Amino acid sequence: MDFDIVIHSGTIATADYSARGDIGIRDGRIVAVAERLAGGVRRIDAGGRIVMPGGIEAHAHIAQESSSGIMTADDYLSGSISAAFGGNSTIIPFAAQHRGQSVDDVIATYSQRAAPSVLDYSWHLIITDPTEAVLTDQLPRAFARGLTSFKVFMTYDLMNLGDGGMLDILTVARAHGAITMVHAENNDMVKWMNRQLADRGLVAPKYHAISRPELAEEEAINRAIQLAKLADAPLFIVHVSTAGGAEIVRREKFRGAKLFAETCPQYLALTRDDLDRPGMEGAKFVCSPPLRGADTREALWHHLAMGTFESVSSDHAPYRADATGKFLNGAEAPYPKLANGMPGIAARLPWLFSEGVVGGRITLEHFVALSATNAAKTFGCTTKGRIAPGMDADIAIWNPEAERVMTLADQHDAMDYTPFEGKRLTGVPEVVMNRGTVIVEAGALKAEPGRGRFFGRAPVDLRGRPGVTLPEFDPAQNFGTGLR
Repeated sequence: MDFDIVIHSGTIATADYSARGDIGIRDGRIVAVAERLAGGVRRIDAGGRIVMPGGIEAHAHIAQESSSGIMTADDYLSGSISAAFGGNSTIIPFAAQHRGQSVDDVIATYSQRAAPSVLDYSWHLIITDPTEAVLTDQLPRAFARGLTSFKVFMTYDLMNLGDGGMLDILTVARAHGAITMVHAENNDMVKWMNRQLADRGLVAPKYHAISRPELAEEEAINRAIQLAKLADAPLFIVHVSTAGGAEIVRREKFRGAKLFAETCPQYLALTRDDLDRPGMEGAKFVCSPPLRGADTREALWHHLAMGTFESVSSDHAPYRADATGKFLNGAEAPYPKLANGMPGIAARLPWLFSEGVVGGRITLEHFVALSATNAAKTFGCTTKGRIAPGMDADIAIWNPEAERVMTLADQHDAMDYTPFEGKRLTGVPEVVMNRGTVIVEAGALKAEPGRGRFFGRAPVDLRGRPGVTLPEFDPAQNFGTGLR
């Protein structure tokens, strides 16, 4: 068999096993995996390296306006480049509908914005205005294009749908095999806390952590799950930041709910103490949900190791620490007026590998599942996230022993800071490929802008998640209503 590329002599790591072997690539796809393969127009020596699926970054805000109109610092060129340097081969950012917009216009806008990407991409739709036309016409047509996931909010006045709006969205999603992602925080709890703090003049960045209590997340996670159970629809809880929230997810999964969840590196690496840095430095660490205490951080690591979370995503929300981003409302703006979010698309996998695999918290195989394979299954990436014949040749080759100190320069994004500055890491992605094209090698970008392409996705994989039969929907007890 002729190959365009053979990656040889490395340790192939998948979500199921790790073993020495070679990979043969032709026409952008993996066509052979064997103990030894001869030939190849190009042979890449992976001796002493780990060869794994390229990461799938499934939670990132790129070229996206916030509800208040602030544009993220990264466009699809800088965002995809940064993702590639972080060991990712695929990105699934958000395409955000704001109130008054049609889904068709949103897709057209993001199609133009995504054109410079060096990586393959898809989108999760953000739905904030579920009109009748959106629910009955526009979303079904988006599903037919392969946009099989979208996100809703339980907080922020300009995005919060309310429980009834969520039920409508969940019902449409269920009918089309889509999965609903949810930002779960109790909006009224947060607003009430903001008023209490403002009345006392407590508006420095450090009070952001107080303003969004752990209880607000835990209540909303529980409520979102109950709504999804009523609609019998799959649900994905994004950026879980609390031990209580993680425990609710674990409990409901055990009961059979069609439930998925993630956490993020910032909740595994940082704490609320970072919000209390001198002056306005703490503003760089404002994100929602907020950073928590050290005890919560350790509890999330435990849940990660025990399988509560399908994935670890960056929630990359890059706002520069200047008047274009964090300080759009003034250099001394109160915390509710600071742009909300942190960068991290290049830091996600190196941090997780170093602290998780090298640190002994998770296995290498679990790392592969968290970084790529589970996201591929959850979000219908049928040709990505795995090393097997027939899959796209989306591959990352890691040096597991290389050490470095994380800096802004090695993020390769459009930001002026990284919250991971100065952290020591072991393990570096040295080669990253997307459909057999080398994107990054030896610290240099090798791909041309615009080579990435959009891909549609399949319905969510619900095997092993039977759902919960409520008595009201039991045919033997529902008085012949025909519901569901």
